[in-house]
Amino acid sequence: MTQDTLIRLTQVHKTFLTGNVETRALDGVDLDIQRGELVAIMGPSGCGKSTLLNTLGLLDSPSTGSYRFGEHEVAGLSETQLTRLRKGNIGFVFQSFNLIDELTVAENVELPLHYLGVSKAERKKKVAVALERVGVAHRADHYPQQLSGGQQQRVAVARAVVTQPKVLLADEPTGNLDSHHGREIMELLKELNEAGTTIIMVTHSESDAQYSDRILRLLDGRLIESETVRRIAA
Repeated sequence: MTQDTLIRLTQVHKTFLTGNVETRALDGVDLDIQRGELVAIMGPSGCGKSTLLNTLGLLDSPSTGSYRFGEHEVAGLSETQLTRLRKGNIGFVFQSFNLIDELTVAENVELPLHYLGVSKAERKKKVAVALERVGVAHRADHYPQQLSGGQQQRVAVARAVVTQPKVLLADEPTGNLDSHHGREIMELLKELNEAGTTIIMVTHSESDAQYSDRILRLLDGRLIESETVRRIAA
């Protein structure tokens, strides 16, 4: 791996066994992700996008093949080891926001810092910075139900970046938003990327994909195309 290569997959296969039926979700994927890239993953439903994102996010391990994250060989690690490596290195943004209704905006964003054992005073400072960064600091004491969909997704982004992860994984981040709020979220992700965060995004939206540096197209678990994009300026 070069110094700028953050992620490298080599001949990664992933199979699932349901009863006597074996499904091959990833079929010999070779992929390098460079530090600071914004990459979009596209393809039809069932092509392996979610499996690839889960593998990249250390939520699942390859059945066979090599996955190097920085200096670490990930394939073959135990669940405990995967969890340890994931903490502080990878942030997640989901289509459905996944905020906890009983917690305020600030408390939702603070949650990952609890798991990392960050002190209360430091947590407060980091949460304030994250909320300011995504433009919802004025909503810190509100609850998710009191926010618009676009605001909820901004809170979800703040929660994902509050630990300053090396990689942000976004699964259909604008899927539950109207076009206006969707553009706002994409512009926010692009700003975070330009500030140094590596972002890998699964999307069905060709317009969202135009914010990326590269579009990876999957079909039947295979990476069939890597297209360089002249992306939309901030």
